[in-house]
Amino acid sequence: MMAIHHLVPELLTREVRVTVIGAGGSGSQMLMGLAQLHTAMLALGHPGGLDVTVVDADQVSEANVGRQMFYPSDVGLSKASVLVNRINMAMGTGWKAQMRRLTASESLRTDLAIGCVDNRLARKAILESVGRAGGGYWLDLGNRLHDGQVILGVVPARWAKPDANRLPHAGDLLPEIVDGSQEAEDDTPSCSLADALDKQSLFVNRGVSLYALNLLWELFRYGQITYHGVFVNLKNARTTPLPVDPAAWSRFGYPKPARSRKRKGQGR
Repeated sequence: MMAIHHLVPELLTREVRVTVIGAGGSGSQMLMGLAQLHTAMLALGHPGGLDVTVVDADQVSEANVGRQMFYPSDVGLSKASVLVNRINMAMGTGWKAQMRRLTASESLRTDLAIGCVDNRLARKAILESVGRAGGGYWLDLGNRLHDGQVILGVVPARWAKPDANRLPHAGDLLPEIVDGSQEAEDDTPSCSLADALDKQSLFVNRGVSLYALNLLWELFRYGQITYHGVFVNLKNARTTPLPVDPAAWSRFGYPKPARSRKRKGQGR
């Protein structure tokens, strides 16, 4: 039976700490939308809106212009700082940029981690760093050439006991996306926009980001959601929601069945 996930009540009483990891195709789209969401939340009476920090070590390349939210004048500059400075100047926010890579060994203290990364090791770093800091929401965005997925879940603290009511995150439902042993070997950056478009269609990042932003809008506007993910395919114009529903999760093999232990002397 489909259930409802309620927003952590505390996040309606104070500024929400958001960390966006990755400021490329999806990350740059998300940041523009988060600025709109922040403004809307304040207009509707939220006491603090969003306090956003962007983490990305990369610089803008010529191949990024046209598919990501950058202009020719941005080439050679830090992706994170360009986007954050642009939003701060336009919106009067005090968002922050960190020109570095997130590591699995650190503690990421945040209410909401938004992962806009393109590899398994980076997703694993988000999962482990949030858990080490005490847990929080993790919104994962991923895409291929024409399709992608958005999944919002709760990362438990590393020391927390299992909770059957916890909203499963992307690593729970799609464990392969945090399995570093399956990482693809070809991570060569694109040399041109045309080369980049062979790997990802022009608007796939915008399409995935739109559903991610609307999910956050529903959660903060109404304090609850009945779905916590979407699978998007721009090629055939199809979307499939991921409901807050144990039956839907079971189709992903979550939760994993407990291993049965044979009593001593009772083997077959």
